[in-house]
Amino acid sequence: MDEISLYGYQEEVVQPALEGKNIIIWLPTGGGKTRAAVYVAKRHLESKPGAKVAVLVNKVHLVDQHFNKEFQPFLGKTYKVVHISGDCDQKDFFGKVVRDSDVVICTAQILENALRNMEEEKHVELTDFTLLIIDECHHTHKDSVYNKIMQRYVEHKLQREPGLPQVLGLTASPGTGGARTFEGAKEHVLQICANLDASAIMSSKENIQELQKKVPKPVKKYDIVKMRQEDPFGDHLKWMMGEIHDFMSVKDVSRDFGSQEYEEDVVLLEKRGATEGNRMLTQCALHLRKYNDALLINDTVRVVDALRLLDDFYSAQVEKRTGLDVTDYFLFGLFQENKPELRTLAAMTKFENPKLGQLQHTLLEQFGAKEDSRGILFTKTRISTHCLYDWVSTNRQLQEASIKASILTGAGNQASHMTQNDQKQTIQKFREGALNLLISTSVAEEGLDIPECNLVVRYGLLTNEIAMQQASGRARAGDSVYSVVAPAGGREVRRERTNEYLEELTGRAIAEVQGMAPRDFQRQVSELQRQAVISRRLAEQLAENKRNRYPASSVRLHCRTCDTPVACGDDMQLIDNTHYVNINPDFEIYYKAGGRVQLERKFEDWEPGCLISCANCGREWGMEMIYKKVTLPSLAIKNFVLDTPEGRQPGKKWKDVKFCVEEFKYVEYCISKFPDLL
Repeated sequence: MDEISLYGYQEEVVQPALEGKNIIIWLPTGGGKTRAAVYVAKRHLESKPGAKVAVLVNKVHLVDQHFNKEFQPFLGKTYKVVHISGDCDQKDFFGKVVRDSDVVICTAQILENALRNMEEEKHVELTDFTLLIIDECHHTHKDSVYNKIMQRYVEHKLQREPGLPQVLGLTASPGTGGARTFEGAKEHVLQICANLDASAIMSSKENIQELQKKVPKPVKKYDIVKMRQEDPFGDHLKWMMGEIHDFMSVKDVSRDFGSQEYEEDVVLLEKRGATEGNRMLTQCALHLRKYNDALLINDTVRVVDALRLLDDFYSAQVEKRTGLDVTDYFLFGLFQENKPELRTLAAMTKFENPKLGQLQHTLLEQFGAKEDSRGILFTKTRISTHCLYDWVSTNRQLQEASIKASILTGAGNQASHMTQNDQKQTIQKFREGALNLLISTSVAEEGLDIPECNLVVRYGLLTNEIAMQQASGRARAGDSVYSVVAPAGGREVRRERTNEYLEELTGRAIAEVQGMAPRDFQRQVSELQRQAVISRRLAEQLAENKRNRYPASSVRLHCRTCDTPVACGDDMQLIDNTHYVNINPDFEIYYKAGGRVQLERKFEDWEPGCLISCANCGREWGMEMIYKKVTLPSLAIKNFVLDTPEGRQPGKKWKDVKFCVEEFKYVEYCISKFPDLL
C-alpha cells in the first residue's frame, strides 16, 4: 500500500476529523481535498473496530476517478475498496456489497436508493457506516440527493439515535447560495454546516503560504471585444421573428430578440398556448425560441453555425409532421422563402463575429508561445461546443499552432450527449497529450481529474461564483492565464465582476462563521436543523394532500404540441418509483415507435425499447420500456398538457401532479393482457 504524505496545510485541516469530529474541508481546486480525505479514511479504518467508509460523489465519472486515482492505490492492499455506479451490476446487491467491504465509493443516488429499498440484498442503514465522505458537499442543500441523505441523518441525530457515522465534507467553495449581503452569505454557510451536521469549516491558516505556492492563482485577463458594427444576418432573423409576432397578433410579448429575457418570455408563451389549447401560439413560440437560439449562436460563434441550426431544425420538423395546418404553412413558408437571403448573408465574411477574432488571439498567445500548452475553453451549451470545435478544426492559424481540440460535455442518453466512456477516453487523451484543448460545458468545472492547464477561457458565460472559482482552479500550471472573452459593456463582464465580489463575500462569511464562539455556532446550527426538519415534514404533508386533490380518472392527458387527447390519469402507473407507464392497451393507436434507445447502463428488471412520439404531430413523448418481458410506454409528463377539474396545466414533473398514480401491478397487468397465461 502506498504511503500517504500530506502537505502541512492538509495536516492542518484534517486534524478535527482525526479526532472523530464532523467537519467541512474548504480548500481550492487542486489543493488535494481528496488526498486529505483518503488520509482521514485510512486513520479511521486503522483506529476504529468494524469501521466502514462510504465515499459519496454527485457525478458518475467521479466514482471511477476516486477509486483509480486515490482510494484503491492507498487503501486497496489492506482494505477491500469497491466502486459502484449506475452501470454496475453490484448496485443490485448493494446491501451485501456494503456488508462485505471496508470502503464503498458510489454516487449519492445509489445510497439514497438503498436507504429507501427494503429488500434485504439492497437495503442499508446510515448506521451501517462509520464514516461518510461527501465530495463537492456544497451541493448539500434544497432537494439535492446529498441533502435527502443528510436530512435522514439530522432527524436521527435530533432523536438521539446512536451509531450515526462521522461526516467529512469536501468543497472548493460553499458559495453564497444566491445571497448578495454579508448576513445572507453567513446564513447560507451556517445552513450548509447544519445540513452536514458539521462542527467546523476547516481552511488553512498557519500554512497558507504553502497552500498558495502549491495552488498558485492564475493571471486573470478581461479580453474585451468591441461590439459588432453591422450584423445583417442577425437583423434579418429579427425581421423574420417580427413577422411571426405580427402573425400571432399578441401584444404583451416583448421583442427584445436575441436575449435571455426574450427566451424566458417565449417559454411562458408556449406554456400559455398549451394551457389554452391554442396550437398557433404553441407552434409560433417553438419556432421563435429556435430563432432566438440562432441569434445567440450568431452572437457566440459563426453566422454559418446559426444558419445550420435553423436548417437542421426545419429539416427535422418536416420529417416529424403528419398533419399540417395554416400555422405550419406560414412558419415553414417564411423560412423557405428567406433561406436564400440568409445563405447569402451567412457567406459575407466581413460581418463575422468579432469575438472569434479575440478568442483566436487569446489561444495563440498561449499555444503559440509554449509547445506544451494545455487549455480548457468553457462555453455555455452543447451546441456551442460543437460549433467552436468546427471553428478550431478549420482555422488555419490555430491548426498551425498545433492545437488538438476535442469536445467534453455532460453524459446522457440523447444523440447530442457524450457517453461516460467517451468522457473517459477524451480526458485520458488530454492527460496523455494527444489532445491539448478541451472545449467544454460546465462538466469540466467541477471534480474531474484534469491535468494542470496554463490557459482557461470563459467564453460567453453567465454563471455563479462557484462555477467561476471551479473553472479558475483548472489553471494551475506555472504562469497560467484565466481569460474572460466578452463584449465591451456586456452582461458577461458584469456577471464576472459580481462573481468576484461574491467570492470575496463567501470568504468573509466563512471567516465570520469560523470565528464564532463554539456555543453560539452550535446553537444556531441546531436551530437551523430543527427548522429544516419541520419544514420538510410540512412540505411532505402538503405534497401528500396535493397528490389526492382529485381522482386520476378525472384527468386527461393531451399532446402538448397538437392538443390531441390521448390518455386518462388512471391509465398511468408507477414502476420502481421512477417510471410512469401507460397500461391502457388502446394507447398504442396514439403513438408511433421510432429508433431503438441505446443506454450504456444495464438495469436489473428492464431494458429500453424504442422512442415513442405522437402519431398525429410527431412530438416525442418518451420511450418504451421492456419490464420483465412486458413492453410498456413510459411517458415524460413535460410533453403533455393535463386537463383537470381545476383547469388545464402544462406538465412539468410527475411528482407534482395533483392525483394519485398507483404502483404498477405486474401480475394483474399480465393476467388482463394475456389471460391464457394461467
